[in-house]
Parts: sequence; structure tokens; C-alpha cells
Amino acid sequence: MVPDINYWAVLLATLSSMVVGSIWYTPKVFGNYWMKAADVTPSGNSRDAIRPIILTVIVSFVTAWVLAGASFIAWDFYGGSFFVNALLTGIILWAGFTAARFITHDAFDRRPTGLTVLNVAHEFVTIVIMAIIIGVWPPA
Repeated sequence: MVPDINYWAVLLATLSSMVVGSIWYTPKVFGNYWMKAADVTPSGNSRDAIRPIILTVIVSFVTAWVLAGASFIAWDFYGGSFFVNALLTGIILWAGFTAARFITHDAFDRRPTGLTVLNVAHEFVTIVIMAIIIGVWPPA
């Protein structure tokens, strides 16, 4: 089975990831803490951000695309509300893959617990917003 995917929803979910990250990691929100905890010193050259931003767009698109496909498969299997299936699928995938992997890698990298919590929470908010967008805009 090939899942039906609403690519407009995927593109909007991709964009939402960029918006969430831009707000989350701004210095006035969590950016100053993140830079200190992650030992990141800004270079002051905006060109240094081009590669990470391009990578983020690509990875966010893949995440939204996989979430849309998995949501469709869950909805096709379980039935019921497409929105609820998208939201539950997003949360389950976040817990089983994103959060679990972050926690494991950060423990071995000996990153500060606060940094792990900050990044895992960011991913949770990102995935939930993506799931909401995908859930309210199901494939035709």
C-alpha cells in the first residue's frame, strides 16, 4: 500500500518546523541557554547559518513526509478520526524514535540534562504542530 499524502500539508508542516525552531532558539526564549549548554559561540557571520538551515529544511520535509505517510497508514488501519490518528502517530513516533534516541545519545555524550530536555521538548512541540497541520488537512 502506498499512503495518500497531502503534499501541501507536508510543505506547511515543514515551514512550521522552521517557525518553531526560530522562536524556540531565539536568545529571548531558549537560545542563550542553548548556546551556553551546548557550548556554541556564534561566529557573527550569517553565512555560517546557511548550511544548517538548508539541512534543517530537508530534514523537516522528510520528517513531515514520514509523519503524513505513517498517519495515513494508522488511519487506514485503525479508522476513526484522521486528526486523532495523526496526533497519536506523531506523539508515538516522537517518543519511540526522537526522544529515546536523543536521551541515549546525550547520555553517552555526557550532555547536560537540561540541554537534553530542551531539545527533546523542542522536537515534541515541532512534531505535535506538524501532526496538527497534517491532521486537519488530510489527503483528498
